[in-house]
Amino acid sequence: MMTYYRPIARTDHARPDGALSLAGGWTWFDMAEAITRDAPSRLIPASSLPEKVRQRLTAARAPICGLSFGRPRLMGILNVTPDSFSDGGRHNAPDQAIAHTGMMVAAGADMIDVGGESTRPGAEPVPIDAEISRTAPVIAAIRAAHDVPISIDTRKTPVAQAAYQSGAALVNDVAGFTFDDTLAPFCAANDLPVCVMHSQGRPETMQIDPRYDHPALDIYDWLSERVEALVATGIPRDQIIVDPGIGFGKTRAHNLTLLQNLSLFHGLGCPVLLGASRKRFIGDLSGVSEASERIPGSLAVALAGVAQGMQILRIHDVAETAAAIKLWRAATQGVSE
Repeated sequence: MMTYYRPIARTDHARPDGALSLAGGWTWFDMAEAITRDAPSRLIPASSLPEKVRQRLTAARAPICGLSFGRPRLMGILNVTPDSFSDGGRHNAPDQAIAHTGMMVAAGADMIDVGGESTRPGAEPVPIDAEISRTAPVIAAIRAAHDVPISIDTRKTPVAQAAYQSGAALVNDVAGFTFDDTLAPFCAANDLPVCVMHSQGRPETMQIDPRYDHPALDIYDWLSERVEALVATGIPRDQIIVDPGIGFGKTRAHNLTLLQNLSLFHGLGCPVLLGASRKRFIGDLSGVSEASERIPGSLAVALAGVAQGMQILRIHDVAETAAAIKLWRAATQGVSE
């Protein structure tokens, strides 16, 4: 019977002797929840954790694309699509994309995630040539104008190849490198770091009655298997980001369970990305139907993630999120830079 360990992340300035830093970051823990699938969970002191688990939970994460993780990092979303759920059609011309990127970088974005295929619930696949024509010119233009790492959000090797040639430095696959079996070897051969996201099903069908035995543990196991597969392909574990995939094949209840258990995913030994910005469950809970008006709810979820040590936030609203994190860190940790 496997036991999973969720560190109880804390940020209080009164830190007890023996408390452990969580992933070398801004939170600490001295207790963990020991979870099994067929018995009630129990709290244990951090000193009782198995040594391998303790090492995974406490080790500082290596830099990726030149970004260290001693503070939360912001990945600004740049959808160059006509049909994304929140901002489709607003930035899909190179001049619009460059202008919006400049605004995000000035506001505090550490990385820009460029996507040319909407993966909202019900979205249909985009032909490879169309996805390349949307993303590669924009990436090249951004690289010429801004010194910021660029991630390509794609499931397809030809799109990643064109993006890499245009200047992308990371591949973010919402299908967890299960859609195109040549994508992971391409990343390994070119020393590209990756982000592996969990999704139950594909965009066309993922919100049709998704089910889990235990959402957090099922997704943890799936990501663990994908990380091991990527490592076997030749991608170093310290160059893999994991994303539990809020909103991808999950009900509102599944999403909330994941948010309550985010610190569990530090046990994979990788930086963890939280991508919940403007998503439907935020609108449902806050009573806001228009995605672009879900900023307050998005900030609340982002800060909940930061409190559990999430190293990367994938967001639409960079200026607002950067300000919220700055104030959160000042109020909880006295950090005022």
